[in-house]
Amino acid sequence: MTYRMTFRGATVPAEPGQSVAAALVAAGILDWRTTRKEGRPRGLFCGIGICFDCLITVDGVPGERACLVPAADGMRLGDGTDTGDDPAGPGPGKEDGDAASA
Repeated sequence: MTYRMTFRGATVPAEPGQSVAAALVAAGILDWRTTRKEGRPRGLFCGIGICFDCLITVDGVPGERACLVPAADGMRLGDGTDTGDDPAGPGPGKEDGDAASA
């Protein structure tokens, strides 16, 4: 059974057992949010929930790590622009995923 999720108005297929991030990447979608300060594209980076680069909105819940959320049929995925501040992020004025912020 193939699941169907919605992202940016398009249907994204997913297989049972895939994460949201894996399904997006398999569909050719490599970024789904941008950094707040400089608008740099972000998507899957570490794949294990450590880096927070893959934040996405899932069914209206912002700030979900796409690499950890199992794909499910009918999921509505947001573009990550409404994820808000991440308490585990690098701090004010820093960009997640930038080497300078580490």
